[in-house]
Amino acid sequence: MIYITHYNSPIGDILLASKNDKLIGLWIENQKYYLSSFKEELQEVDNNKILNKTKKWLDRYFGGEKPKIAELEIELIGSNFRKSVWEILMSIPYGKVITYNDIAKQIAKEKGIKQMSAQAVGGAVGHNPISIIIPCHRVVGSNGSLTGYAGGIKRKQYLLEHEKVDMSNLFVPTKGTAI
Repeated sequence: MIYITHYNSPIGDILLASKNDKLIGLWIENQKYYLSSFKEELQEVDNNKILNKTKKWLDRYFGGEKPKIAELEIELIGSNFRKSVWEILMSIPYGKVITYNDIAKQIAKEKGIKQMSAQAVGGAVGHNPISIIIPCHRVVGSNGSLTGYAGGIKRKQYLLEHEKVDMSNLFVPTKGTAI
């Protein structure tokens, strides 16, 4: 059984999901891959320890604080490759961004291989099941493009500005699939 609840945020309704007292999902309304990898029965609840804790975490985040990911009990559900990408996402500090290529190079180094596809990394970033908390919005294109956010470019821009990222070298793409 997966327990779900909703959180009203400045960027829209957010669906939170838990299983075995751990947070397993956070999706923004109309986000790509919304609940895509979960096939179990869902039960909406009002009082769930980890979901309530996550709501308080989000209250603090949207209130301008910088809560730590480690404050929440999280279970990453996905392939080993995706999990390795999501672990890197969790190391990106508030106020900073990295590129898909940076992540690809880091994974290649960890695996002892010559190179890793930035597109494969992009696919894993896009399927991050715990948006905002696992900060996939902090990943940008090598040229500074705010491309590739499953929650939408406007939301990505909002989150980066909210975290006080220096936006001077970043831009919204005029064409592409994630506008």
